[in-house]
Formats: sequence, structure tokens, C-alpha cells
Amino acid sequence: MGERRSAHLASGIVAGIAGGLVASWIMNEFMENVGPSLQKAVQGDDSAGERQEPVGPKPDDATMKTAEAVVSTVTGGRHLSHEQKEKGGPIVHYAFGALMGATYGAIAEGLPETTFGFGTGFGALLFAGADLIAVPALNLSGSPPDSPVSSLATPFAAHLVYGTVTEAVRRLVRAIL
Repeated sequence: MGERRSAHLASGIVAGIAGGLVASWIMNEFMENVGPSLQKAVQGDDSAGERQEPVGPKPDDATMKTAEAVVSTVTGGRHLSHEQKEKGGPIVHYAFGALMGATYGAIAEGLPETTFGFGTGFGALLFAGADLIAVPALNLSGSPPDSPVSSLATPFAAHLVYGTVTEAVRRLVRAIL
């Protein structure tokens, strides 16, 4: 009985990793292609279809700051250039997405209720835990009270997308394993 439970758990973890990786990619695409229009719509801007490209280098986001912190810690103080942080940020994002997917896949094996809302509950919980609590607490972004509530619409929606895609892929992979 223990071997069977371990096999199910391992399958759930593998399925969750696959789901988390695919969902991380879809989430990036959502943020880049839908996010700006959604944000403008939420803020009441009637130029929702227009994109304005930022001038100069993109400011460091939480994943870039995390890549910098990891490299600095592991190498005893070495720092990344902005270009290296731009490459390291997505690695952090995908690694975190895979880790959260693995966690979700493992929990879903023992508690199927975890998948309520076809992963949207998981996405919402991840948004609250990561974006609203952990990232600000680690000084990787500003505090949510310092930002208008409307600025949270796009990241929240992106996490709902992440949760839904993670669940869809998890189910597909789990049906195979």
C-alpha cells in the first residue's frame, strides 16, 4: 500500500511540474500580450489597445532581484549585469513555477479538493502568498498598500491563468502516468 501511495505521489509531482512549467510560459504570454490592455481597461484608460514601449532598460522585477540574490549568495558577492539579470529572471520564474506546480500536484494527490475551481483557487492563493506577502516581505517589490488596487488586477488575473493551466496540464499528464 505504501509503494502505491508513493507512486501516486511521484506521479502527482511530475504532473504538477509539467503543469507549472507550461503555466509559467502561458502566464508570461498573458502578462505580455493581454496584461497591458487589461490594466488599461481596469484603470479606465480608453487607449486600451495601444502599447507604449518603455524607454531605457526595464527596471529590475522580483525575479531579476531574486536571480541577483542567488548568484550573490552562491558566489560570495558576485553581482549580475542588467543583461544577466534579464536572463536570470525567467529562470527564477520557471523554477518557482515548477516548484509551485510540484507542490500543487503532490497536494492534489492526497486532497483532490485542492483542485476546486479548476486551479483558480490555487492561482489565487499563490497570488496572495507570493505577490502580496512573500515578495514585499523579501523587499523584492513595493508593499501592496503603496500601489493602487487596480494595479493588482493584471497580476491576479495572470495567477488565475497560471492555476487553470497548471490544473489542465496536471490532469492531462496524470491521465498518462
